[in-house]
Parts: sequence; C-alpha cells; structure tokens
Amino acid sequence: MEELSRIRADFVQKVPMPFIKGLLDDLWQTKVLSTEDKDSVMENQTSKVDRARCLIDMVMGKGKRASQMMVDSMKVRDMELCISLGLIPSPLPGVGLI
Repeated sequence: MEELSRIRADFVQKVPMPFIKGLLDDLWQTKVLSTEDKDSVMENQTSKVDRARCLIDMVMGKGKRASQMMVDSMKVRDMELCISLGLIPSPLPGVGLI
C-alpha cells in the first residue's frame, strides 16, 4: 500500500487510458475488484485523470494484498512506466527520472 501511496500523484498524471483498462481487467479477473467497482471507475468518472485517481484510491482502500496485486500487474503490463514511477529500479543511470 505504501508503494501506491508514494506513486499516486505520478500514476494519476502518467498512466494512459489503455493501461487503466488493462489494470481494471487484471484486477477484476483476480477478484480484487468487483464488476461494480470496475464499472464505477469507467462509468462514474469522466476524465482519464479521475479514472486513474479512482482506481488507485479504490485499490489502496482494499488493503495490502490488493495493492500488491495492482503493483504486480503494473510491472507485467508496462515495465518502462513502472521504472518512471519508481516501482522498478532503472537499469541505466538517469533513466526513469522523468
């Protein structure tokens, strides 16, 4: 949960819409999110930033296991994004300091 809390502001600004949709699918398939949760993120939020904010806050509210599952899914989906968010150490000096 601490990892998501630490990267929240950057996550909200940097994640693209297809990434949000992929995370929603992953978290729904692993039962972290219910269908209602998934629909709430997509239907009740109007902007990409609001959807990202809603998703990360919802997952953090579900506790450490849910938060770790989201981080794990993020690492599988987009390693470069995770490096820029500081979830994965950069393999090269100066990379990920965006």
